[in-house]
Amino acid sequence: MAEEISLLQKIREKELELSIKIDETRREAEQLILDARKEASEIIKNSEREGEKAAEEHYKKEMERINAEIEQLRKRGDGEAKLVRERGERNLPLAAEKIVRTVTME
Repeated sequence: MAEEISLLQKIREKELELSIKIDETRREAEQLILDARKEASEIIKNSEREGEKAAEEHYKKEMERINAEIEQLRKRGDGEAKLVRERGERNLPLAAEKIVRTVTME
């Protein structure tokens, strides 16, 4: 009977050892999962920051391009207005003469 108790005791000891190893492995796995989640969270945060930075840079470049285009259109408009004004000024004496003739019926 002593042998049976001894054998049973050995089995219980082995079960206890395995239970301890299982608990340690479970804790290690949980820690790995926590670490992986933290790392994934950091990766997501970094990606979001980089995405926001890239979007801001793109926005600034597009605004610069649009502002340059606006300035170019403004200059072209100013140039066209100047040409129209010059043409009008050149035609002013002729127009005044025609008005005077029409009014005086000559």
